[in-house]
Amino acid sequence: MKKYGAEFFGTFWLVLGGCGSAVLAAAFPNVGIGLLGVALAFGLTVLTMAFAIGHISGCHLNPAVSVGLWAGGRFPAKELPPYFIAQVLGAIAAGGVLYLIASGKPGFELSAGFASNGYGDHSPGGYSLLAALISEIVMTMMFLIVILGATDKRAPQGLAPIAIGLCLTLIHLISIPVTNTSVNPARSTGVAVFVGEWAISQLWLFWLAPIVGSLLGAAIYRFIGSEEK
Repeated sequence: MKKYGAEFFGTFWLVLGGCGSAVLAAAFPNVGIGLLGVALAFGLTVLTMAFAIGHISGCHLNPAVSVGLWAGGRFPAKELPPYFIAQVLGAIAAGGVLYLIASGKPGFELSAGFASNGYGDHSPGGYSLLAALISEIVMTMMFLIVILGATDKRAPQGLAPIAIGLCLTLIHLISIPVTNTSVNPARSTGVAVFVGEWAISQLWLFWLAPIVGSLLGAAIYRFIGSEEK
């Protein structure tokens, strides 16, 4: 139960830190952190939690990462359901805390998006469903390649959290305009349940694409990262 608790609180921190920066601080008058700040916030949540709970649960914080690690031969299949549950519940709990904070400001409206992921009319840049699908698959694929490579026993030890955190920052720098960046079904679910309507109806893409991307990333790393015989 300790590792499931670690995943709950780790995912809670990711959603509260990442989505919280987008909702509360991105466009704050005069001193807003903007897209660069939001991207960095997501990376920092993973970086800090990797050091804090990596030795307890592996610090997945993401159903797609758990699936990718399973496909990469690093994680048992029997652990997938409880990890998924812990991650999604942690994300929803963070969404609830963020809602309580954000709704304390006059004029707050969930219709503004609440950092939800979307495509078409709900994409920050108006990108199509196909563009969103490709973006989420490719970004998650690259994320898994970096995760599997950085945590390989042949890689420099102790530096994986830095590489993984910076990779997530880079992913957000690239794809926030396309989908608000998911690459994480739990992150998407944690805020979508509060927005409802369109966010729920589009949520399927932010489960499907990251999981497909994680499987591709695992397959690629198993090929390029396999030791020579």
